[in-house]
Amino acid sequence: MSNGPAGHVARSRIRPGSETSRQAPLRTFLRTADGVSLDSVYDPGAVVYDSSAPLSGDLVFVVAHGFTGDVDRPQVRRVAAALARRGAVVTFSFRGHGASGGRSTVGDREVLDLAAAVEWARGFGHARVVTVGFSMGGSVVLRHAALHPGADAVVAVSAPARWYYRGTAPMRRVHWLVTRPEGRLVGRYGFRTRIHHRDWDPVPLSPVEAVPRIAPTPLLIVHGDRDGYFPLDHPRMLAAASGDHGELWLEPGMGHAEHAADGALLARIGDWAAARAG
Repeated sequence: MSNGPAGHVARSRIRPGSETSRQAPLRTFLRTADGVSLDSVYDPGAVVYDSSAPLSGDLVFVVAHGFTGDVDRPQVRRVAAALARRGAVVTFSFRGHGASGGRSTVGDREVLDLAAAVEWARGFGHARVVTVGFSMGGSVVLRHAALHPGADAVVAVSAPARWYYRGTAPMRRVHWLVTRPEGRLVGRYGFRTRIHHRDWDPVPLSPVEAVPRIAPTPLLIVHGDRDGYFPLDHPRMLAAASGDHGELWLEPGMGHAEHAADGALLARIGDWAAARAG
């Protein structure tokens, strides 16, 4: 595991084509408020934009990946590439994931990780920051917006509404991974994810409890009708809690999180963000 001090720039393993990039992405380790180092990438966005897409140089997306993801996963890089056609993009690995330090708390202290990434994004001079989270990252962007205001718009994709949900086989496997010693070994060596062994104490604010506190910040909730992890009562609970400031997209045929978000959906999310943020 590579842990560098804040401001330390590591060699980038991401090589976008020069014909579509203003400059090479910047890779560094950020430091959270509780001292965890986060492997992070800033991509200033593409020079060759889709002519049909709204352009906004002051806009930056901060992408929060799902559980067992990291900044180098192909699905995370694909999301970043799609959003980079609409603005700059910050991606990072949550604590306990990939080359970041610490251990995963599965959505609790990860709000501090997102807060550090949003602060870093602001430091590049962007006036508008949109947080985009997937699955666990979706719960984090909701809780971050409630507890650490600073985003100009929030997008939660495939997010849970409540904690401890075990109603589907995939979520029962996730609970085994998190709660059992042998599961945490599989997480460490099979998924490059180091999971904290302690239970939450206290139990953190749930996503559905966080949503009413986000207003008046624009909120988009995106969920697939074939999500194998969280059924449709989750996004509907979130939408009901959001009142008038939230918008719900139920996507026909879509599965779960980054893997299921195709280019057309990501383009629509980028367009929504450019229109609604700030």
